[in-house]
Amino acid sequence: MYYTKDHEWIDFQGSVAYVGVSTFKLKGILQVEQLSFADAEGLKKKGDTIAKITYDDYEMAIQMPVDGKVISLNDALLNGSQNLLLQQPETTGWIALIVPDKPYEREELIVQEQYQQYTKG
Repeated sequence: MYYTKDHEWIDFQGSVAYVGVSTFKLKGILQVEQLSFADAEGLKKKGDTIAKITYDDYEMAIQMPVDGKVISLNDALLNGSQNLLLQQPETTGWIALIVPDKPYEREELIVQEQYQQYTKG
């Protein structure tokens, strides 16, 4: 699993990858009031917003960690189980399944051990 400095994660699985938001970024959120997904059609660029979490008066964007095409969104989240994001954000609380444009490129991504150090700083 790899992370971005904006606290999204990506888990490469061959030619596809799961994308989500880290536990660190969700710290302090007690309940997801609303989870909205951006239009998933076509190629998304690294940094494009794929979903937004709303709680209280705050809106948090979840962004693509790499260039790629969204091929599926998490059905559990689509069907109203938004708090799965808070319970298991780095496993079953994934946001999207994508086909990375360059599946073997890891530029600007941080491995888990480095990410843990990054979030402590």
